[in-house]
Amino acid sequence: MFTDEALDVVGADSSWRKSHQLTKETKGCQTTPLRTSEVEAQASHASENGTQTDPPANLGQHLWDHGEKGDPPRLKEFLHQVEHMVIKELVNNCKSHAFDGYDVNWSDQDETVSCVHRLQHPDAQSRGLQVTSVSWSCTGSVIACAFGRTDNGDWSTERSCVCTWNLDRSSFNPKKSDLVVDVPCPVMCLCFHPTRPSLIAGGLYSGEVMVWDTSRTQDPVLAQTGMSPDTHREPVCQVHWVPGTRKVELDVLSAGSGGRVLQWSVDITESKLVLGTGYALVRQQVPLMSTLSKVKGGNMVGITSLALSLWDLDSFLVGSEGGMVLKCSFSSQTVAAVPPHGESVTLRAPAQFSFSPQSGPVHSLHCSPFHRNLFLSVGTDGMAHLHSLLQPEPLLSLRVSESYVFAVRWSPTRPLVFAAATGQGLVQIFDLERQSLRPAATIDQNIGGQQVNCLEFNQQTHLLAVGNSDGTVNIWQLSAELTTQGPKEVAQLEQLASEVLD
Repeated sequence: MFTDEALDVVGADSSWRKSHQLTKETKGCQTTPLRTSEVEAQASHASENGTQTDPPANLGQHLWDHGEKGDPPRLKEFLHQVEHMVIKELVNNCKSHAFDGYDVNWSDQDETVSCVHRLQHPDAQSRGLQVTSVSWSCTGSVIACAFGRTDNGDWSTERSCVCTWNLDRSSFNPKKSDLVVDVPCPVMCLCFHPTRPSLIAGGLYSGEVMVWDTSRTQDPVLAQTGMSPDTHREPVCQVHWVPGTRKVELDVLSAGSGGRVLQWSVDITESKLVLGTGYALVRQQVPLMSTLSKVKGGNMVGITSLALSLWDLDSFLVGSEGGMVLKCSFSSQTVAAVPPHGESVTLRAPAQFSFSPQSGPVHSLHCSPFHRNLFLSVGTDGMAHLHSLLQPEPLLSLRVSESYVFAVRWSPTRPLVFAAATGQGLVQIFDLERQSLRPAATIDQNIGGQQVNCLEFNQQTHLLAVGNSDGTVNIWQLSAELTTQGPKEVAQLEQLASEVLD
């Protein structure tokens, strides 16, 4: 019924495709064309140059040839003539000792003494307080200043303060101290602990002794004596840190104008100073010289200054209101001839030797850090006296001022240099190496002629702190000439001490 049938293919050309192929356009990618280029390395221009040591060719034949043909005329003859003379002088120079120990210093010496800081506490200045004492910390970066009065002869209850400045701090401000410790009465003396930079010992006008810890900003009082029978009954003129009964701790040694030297141990748990040993200078127990046999006065020797020796830990020196300088011993067992006043310890008489007296109060003493027997004393006579512990008379006396001299200190780096503070507002620096009676440098404080009360050398840097009666502290930068030790300086100091003794 159904069968396959093959039919012829019938085709028809598309008019649409043909027309579309005629009208279509070729489009490219619509991105920005990339531009490429090739550039060589931009290295700087290099060149090669030879050294300028080669002599010209014609000159080398005459000067650089060591043969006989290269010698200038008569040169060999001249060398033969002076050969014997030159060798003789060279031999003499080898045997000469003219320059033994001489060190050449090729660097330029700064001979100026400049004031780098002027420290002020506005509140103390507004109340007319004076700087009575200054002390450097063991690190050499912190300076502590005590404010009080040296011109008040009556009992004073005026409040005072202790201020500290850290000179290395980035926020250092000379007119604003880092720490202010309020004190109920004038502070007469200060001393930083030799190994713990936060501890300061101080003596008050009331006779009390205190220890402050500057790391405790809320309550810096670490220990104090309070008012008791053991306490000084007169103003404290000097405080020092000394080896205590316990080897790991230091005690506080204080001296007062009432003639007593007291040694205190620090009891941190009780916040108090405990009296361990006491000494009393009684006039009839002092080994007086013949010139002092007619000296009149009270029973007690009024102490004005005290100094410790770095060489002999058993000895200390005291200066008195009557001009006496006494050598004393910590190990003395002689009982002091004073009636008891309720002290917790028995007072001992420490005086062992008396030096030639001065004409007025001895304001300051200082032992040499470079010689075990030498010390300096100054006072109202305007002189600086160089003493030896081995003889009563001074080895040398230098005129410092026409006024009083209130403080003297040996340089910690120059064995022959010391500084003295005067009542005319000047600081005189003497150099005994110059063999001159005139000061090597004079520092004018520019304080209107008011007195300089205290000064201290910095052990770490070349700085000198000077406390003034106008309530300011000047920090002076000393020159290398005044701080750099010479090769024979210690030997010269030894010679100075031995020549007069012979």
